[in-house]
Amino acid sequence: MAGNFWQSSHSQQWILDKQDLLRERQHDLLSLNEDEYQKVFIFFANVIQVLGEQLKLRQQVIATATVYFKRFYARNSLKNIDPLLLAPTCILLASKVEEFGVISNSRLISICQSAIKTKFSYAYTQEFPYRTNHILECEFYLLENLDCCLIVYQPYRPLLQLVQDMGQEDQLLTLSWRIVNDSLRTDVCLLYPPYQIAIACLQIACVILQKDSTKQWFAELNVDLDKVQEIVRAIVNLYEMWKDWKEKDEIQMLLSKIPKPKPPPQR
Repeated sequence: MAGNFWQSSHSQQWILDKQDLLRERQHDLLSLNEDEYQKVFIFFANVIQVLGEQLKLRQQVIATATVYFKRFYARNSLKNIDPLLLAPTCILLASKVEEFGVISNSRLISICQSAIKTKFSYAYTQEFPYRTNHILECEFYLLENLDCCLIVYQPYRPLLQLVQDMGQEDQLLTLSWRIVNDSLRTDVCLLYPPYQIAIACLQIACVILQKDSTKQWFAELNVDLDKVQEIVRAIVNLYEMWKDWKEKDEIQMLLSKIPKPKPPPQR
């Protein structure tokens, strides 16, 4: 593992340009508008979170799985692989890379089946359709598309250091940590380095907790504040969308609009 973020594949290959990202999505944006596209990805980030929690994974593993999921679709259309298959595949791969320990394939499948039936029955009327062989095949495809760049730097470690440097209490860390988790429902993990995301989440938390005394501390940071404000805007926009979004009413319609893989020709 690269000890330095700036020498890592994350920094050199996976901090993407916003225009490139939009261009790659053009095919999917023929079926979904930008808000709908984001809502689909919020939903699948929630699926990954629920599967991860039921498998008792650390948040770092869940976050890495979510980044893999977003990276795959940054370079591919939704029609290339069903997101419902890719979500558990990302969890399986992330658990290996983050050295969590091997998840047994049968356990992963049974957790997927029970989660779809109990937690996401409002989105899916049928049972989880995939088996171990589908996930293992999908894992090869995922590895190929990630170009084997599997080490993901997350904002959690810089966040801990920043809060420590600020000399603030646990309440601020707890709220900032939750905002970092929420940021995985936006594109910021594809567009910005993790330390900038950590600063933006800390800044939002300070505003919510009305910590005016921290303004001077932020002013003295040697960081591109324009980029930090772009991240803040992306996360605030997410919260604005969440306020009005009735996920349980809309998600079946959104999932039906996702472009589907073409079936193989009949022989």
